[in-house]
Amino acid sequence: MNFISDNVVGASPRILAAMAAANEGTAGSYGADAWTARVEAQLNAFFEREVTVFMVATGTAANALCAAAICPPWGTLLTHRESHVIDDECGAPEFYMGGAKIVGLPGVGGKITPEIIDAHIANEPGGTRRPPLKGLSIAQGTEFGLIYSVPEIAALTAKAKQHGLRVHMDGARFSNALVTLGCTPAEMTWKAGIDVLSLGGTKNGCLMAEAVIFFDPALAEDFRFKRKRAGQTLSKQRLISAQFEAFFEADHWRELATHANAMAIRLANGLKAIPGIRLGWDQQINQVFPIVSQALWDHLAANGVKCIDWTELSLPPDNQAKPDEVVLRLVTSFVTKAEDVDALIALAKGFMSKK
Repeated sequence: MNFISDNVVGASPRILAAMAAANEGTAGSYGADAWTARVEAQLNAFFEREVTVFMVATGTAANALCAAAICPPWGTLLTHRESHVIDDECGAPEFYMGGAKIVGLPGVGGKITPEIIDAHIANEPGGTRRPPLKGLSIAQGTEFGLIYSVPEIAALTAKAKQHGLRVHMDGARFSNALVTLGCTPAEMTWKAGIDVLSLGGTKNGCLMAEAVIFFDPALAEDFRFKRKRAGQTLSKQRLISAQFEAFFEADHWRELATHANAMAIRLANGLKAIPGIRLGWDQQINQVFPIVSQALWDHLAANGVKCIDWTELSLPPDNQAKPDEVVLRLVTSFVTKAEDVDALIALAKGFMSKK
């Protein structure tokens, strides 16, 4: 019962088969191949407009290079104080931004609001005492499983652009958010004001496939050099593109994300129905965050449940953890089995019924 993350599992068989097929014979290198050309056409259709696409191998590279694309070395990038960009990239964004500053903003469940941006900017001294604000990075979904609605994204990007900021979306779980919202990729990105997107495939069935999507070609002018310097211009790029081609073909991405989300819904509903267990944040994508007693967490771990003891900093003010409680993060994937979900729920229910 491994619920540590959605990257502890392998790749979709359909995607692996596409990679194996692309492995045969020879093809142009560094993106000059038929698979990349087809994926670029798929992405144009996916986003309902011509986009500029750069394949990379990791989410860290995608996020760090996106940050560098919207924030110069003398600038500041705003993000949530517990975002993946600030907490989990080992300083890669700062490195590729050439020393630019990252400032973390507060917000329940990893979400930033226009009011939070205004409050921060009101305290900026101006002049040359601090690096000027140049960019904003948001996650869809956040590190706490929450997503921005389309109107929320539009309001946030409008506020950012009022202050001259470009906006990056970390879409490691972009597919899961799309399935939940039921909107189009265009509505969730460029139509709502997003400038550049880190489009994740790895957490939703790919082996190693991420893409940087620019909605403004001018913003992408120097990106090919940034990617090369970062060691992310892969000579056998067709093996990434082949993954994405299978990912988008016949909406395979939707099938994979729908299953992961459905397992999270099943898990969330089962856990919150147990007296003594509550959720830290609403379940919206393929992540569930129950607040449980330390004793229950010890019991689950002793019985083979693998997950992570999560941070409590961004809990809602009216739903704080008590001294003897912990917040757990449970992540479902495209191969999570209903019987594993039900087994975890049964373990929790059995333990809590004895209390």
